[in-house]
Amino acid sequence: QVQLVESGGGLVQAGGSLRLSCAASGITFGMYAMRWYRQAPGKQRELVAGLSSSGSTNYADSVKGRFTISRDDAKNTLYLQMNSLKPEDTAVYYCNTNKLLNFYWGQGTQVTVSS
Repeated sequence: QVQLVESGGGLVQAGGSLRLSCAASGITFGMYAMRWYRQAPGKQRELVAGLSSSGSTNYADSVKGRFTISRDDAKNTLYLQMNSLKPEDTAVYYCNTNKLLNFYWGQGTQVTVSS
């Protein structure tokens, strides 16, 4: 059974940094693409960053140059380093992966950026 557990969220002032972690179990970590999504109140969930099994990355335009996605295969952990945070980055952040047509989500971690 695939389980994803996010951590590292919190309250930070604008311009600050946070690093989110997603601990994965039940999968051979390096074999699957991993992604970070976020959902702000009243808005749809959106893709923030993705990391393919080969190591290529993609980012939403709104976070390019500020966020970095990475993983540690030995620890089965995905990371999202978030720098220069803005109030509009406030959201619940979710870790995601899929095995064929089965998609898996963590419970989310709240990030709040104060102005």
